[in-house]
Amino acid sequence: MKIGIVGLPNVGKSTLFQALTKKQVDTSNYPFATIDPNVGVVSVPDERLYKLTELSKSKKIVPAIVEFVDIAGLVKGAAAGEGLGNKFLTHIREVNTVCHIVRAFENENIVHVSGKPNPLSDLETIKTELALKDLETVAKARENAHRDAKSGKKEATQLVQYLEEIEKLLQDPEKLGTFSEVSEEITKTANSLQLLSFKPSLTVFNISSKDNLPLPDIPNSLPIDIGQENDIASMSEEEKKELGLVSELPQLIKAAYKLLGLMTFFTTGEDESRAWTIPQGSTAKRAGRAIHSDFEDKFIRADIIFWEKLLEAGSWSKARDLGWLRSEGKEYIVKDGDVIEFKI
Repeated sequence: MKIGIVGLPNVGKSTLFQALTKKQVDTSNYPFATIDPNVGVVSVPDERLYKLTELSKSKKIVPAIVEFVDIAGLVKGAAAGEGLGNKFLTHIREVNTVCHIVRAFENENIVHVSGKPNPLSDLETIKTELALKDLETVAKARENAHRDAKSGKKEATQLVQYLEEIEKLLQDPEKLGTFSEVSEEITKTANSLQLLSFKPSLTVFNISSKDNLPLPDIPNSLPIDIGQENDIASMSEEEKKELGLVSELPQLIKAAYKLLGLMTFFTTGEDESRAWTIPQGSTAKRAGRAIHSDFEDKFIRADIIFWEKLLEAGSWSKARDLGWLRSEGKEYIVKDGDVIEFKI
């Protein structure tokens, strides 16, 4: 699952990517320093996993992961090919969730494509360009659906209605970026077309130690001093403790993970403790597939205990003696934080 880091040129995207992944990337102070997207794998911080590792005295620990993609900066007119235009928008189409980076401080030494940063206006520019590109996609799909409807295909007539509704949403500036409450049919249609505006999104306001601008009050947003985070990423634990610095990046990673609709279950033992990623609402049978594709077909049952109860018991065997392990079938809905032992 991929999270695309997007925004105007030179707002801190590559610096954030570098802090998240600890990879050295081009963070030059000019537009389009990133052309091809950088991709990095990031561990999902999870204190539960470390506690289970201590309990089992595991030799190995394997956290859940997500991918962050640093995508080239967007400018006004991107939907019409300005800047890196279509290339930029194609890269966004390939990610599952969008993380908007918006500069929220003034600094005359850092170039801004519009001359001066304005958090709300800059965010609206990004969302407008995504919507304009989506309108092109919808127009083409609607043309094809109309043709199919005229030839007597009933499902095409329904599709035309859905596409017209999507078109109205994309043309309404008040609605941009707030499509989470639309009907399931509209969401499915938008996803089938890989519409950019309908991807789950969060916003990071890049703040500084001074000269910060007022932040818009919008859902799924958080302020982060990206420059400081990049400094923290290069420090040892002792240095961070001595300076009293605490990274905000774990909060960002967890928010992105949740926005992807993902959850975690665990396996733990002497060899390893591991966090496994599955979609929210998954059955035990589906969870088994995360470990190995054969598990789904060979699934018999699963012994399950919530992670806190396992810690309270002190060991898997003691939890069994106490009767705290539950034997569940393939249709059991896994809870975030379940510790599972599969029987096949």
